[in-house]
Amino acid sequence: MSLLAGAARREISPRQPMYLTGYPKFERTSTGIHDPLLASALYLADGATALLFVAVDILMLAHETVQRCRVDIQQVTGVPAGNILISASHTHSGPVTVDLLAFRHDAVVSPADPLYVDWLCQQICQAALEAQQRAVPARAAFTRAMVEGVGGNRHRPDGPRDPEVGLLYLQDAARQQPLALSVVYSMHPTVLHEDSKLVSADFPGYTRQYLAERLAGAPVIYHNGPCGNLSPRYHVRAQTFAEAERLGCRLGEAIDQALGDLSPAAFRDDLSLSAVQGWVELPPRAFPPVAEAERLLQQAQADYERLKANSAPRAEVRTAEVTIFGAEERVHLAQAQQSGVVTALQERYTPVEVQALRVGETCFIGLPGELFVEYALEIKRRSPRPALVISLANGELQGYIVTPGAEGYEAAFSLFTPDAGRVLVEKALELINRL
Repeated sequence: MSLLAGAARREISPRQPMYLTGYPKFERTSTGIHDPLLASALYLADGATALLFVAVDILMLAHETVQRCRVDIQQVTGVPAGNILISASHTHSGPVTVDLLAFRHDAVVSPADPLYVDWLCQQICQAALEAQQRAVPARAAFTRAMVEGVGGNRHRPDGPRDPEVGLLYLQDAARQQPLALSVVYSMHPTVLHEDSKLVSADFPGYTRQYLAERLAGAPVIYHNGPCGNLSPRYHVRAQTFAEAERLGCRLGEAIDQALGDLSPAAFRDDLSLSAVQGWVELPPRAFPPVAEAERLLQQAQADYERLKANSAPRAEVRTAEVTIFGAEERVHLAQAQQSGVVTALQERYTPVEVQALRVGETCFIGLPGELFVEYALEIKRRSPRPALVISLANGELQGYIVTPGAEGYEAAFSLFTPDAGRVLVEKALELINRL
């Protein structure tokens, strides 16, 4: 049987003022909606296997929320839960959906609203169902775009990054018109900072809009790749919507050019599909004693004040400021460790899921949490098949998976040691070899 594909999207913007999560310590109750948050779904079937990809404009989704959505989607579509990948775009201008231990002592950070989470799950499920209902014979082509100037390593301009944008472009086989576009790109959506109180998908929203205008309105399913140490920090000119539009359109232009370079011979209608899951235990991290955590906080504060006094570049000052946030959160986690709360939370996240979905010869790897980009680069380098790595897939890990020797904000409150990255990489490669 030939390939079937369908796509749909549902708006998930909050219907009332809600706290916008992503930056601790700042009161950010939304005052309106600048651009819509979406749950975008792509359904694929080859006659024997069906897959569903759902991308959601949210900072992160709890594992329990994802499992609930998967069960609901399986009930209405028949697609097995293990064949469903749900990822978060990681926008920092959307509602809270996960209660982070590191933010628990923050007086201004609101807890997740269960009513919003309920409605969000309904919208995710409806998008998945509509994508299946709209499925038609399709043809597909894989390609990639290389983008510069949108973002890079947020610790240093010459640090590791991944400029590759993985693309799966689907057309209606009969009319050869755009049907859907799947995008995988590793970059923090943090053009907008804590002073913005409008709901927004950040620069990926502009990328989607730019592409939809050139693809006859076809849904764009935007997945974020491992971007724990990536951001637009060294590329932005301001933290404004105009700047988010500039960077989003820059990314859209690179993608549009790559699609335009596709020849008719690049499209196929006979791609086979498969899916496999695996589970791993991640090594827990021990936080320093409270007194040491407090000393490290004082050091971070002193470094920040020194950089400001010396009129250091804006990006360096911002990095130092964010390091303070992480150091403060580390103090709270050190205190929580004394009471056993950290250990209980680490056990709750064990084991964690790694997912591999194959479309033709290309594998989509779903990894939970916020991983540093080096882990995605390693999977791509070692994989025997083309691989697209999606982060914050099927749940979160209450923080980052950093590389050995990492310092700063991300390393300050990671619940797991850097060995967790190696464990996830090895499991991903094992699953690719099983597909």
